Amino acid sequence: MRKLSLAELGRMNTEEHRKARKIPIVVVLDNVRSQHNIGSIFRTADAFRLKAVYLCGISATPPNREMNKTALGATESVDWKYFENTKDALLELKKMNFNICAIEQTDGSISLSNFVFNSCDGLGIVFGNEVDGVSQEIVDFADTCIEIPQYGTKHSLNVAVSAGIIIWDVFNKFISHNPGYLSDN
Repeated sequence: MRKLSLAELGRMNTEEHRKARKIPIVVVLDNVRSQHNIGSIFRTADAFRLKAVYLCGISATPPNREMNKTALGATESVDWKYFENTKDALLELKKMNFNICAIEQTDGSISLSNFVFNSCDGLGIVFGNEVDGVSQEIVDFADTCIEIPQYGTKHSLNVAVSAGIIIWDVFNKFISHNPGYLSDN
């Protein structure tokens, strides 16, 4: 095996990425504190060509030097919007017929392995604050809650790690039911 050079990867440039067809997923960050976590989530959203990232409450917004340490420019390729209140972001998504899914441990949450996303209808995925998670108000507003199965002693994962796991899984479920969705670009 030989490691590929960046030139051999054949990636889009930022302008091509902005114009390309997107997976109908919007990541909603409910008061995420860490600028590094936000930057990492932008980078993941870029990698899987998501529709947008919505930043809410205390979540920092681009341009931001600390955020860009992990985003590595993804704040330029991924559409984003700021909302003072997370519920306002979700109301906007509901108007666009998006389903809302909070990533949280609840008495009614379903395991990620049992979650199905195969339609071209949109999906808003809400990730919460590093200390308090997704607020109860937003859990109450969500159509469903997904939980990542965990088998260790800790009760949660880092928000950027959770976003990577969820986005990868949901992206694969969507693409497996919609082959060729991204191939026209």
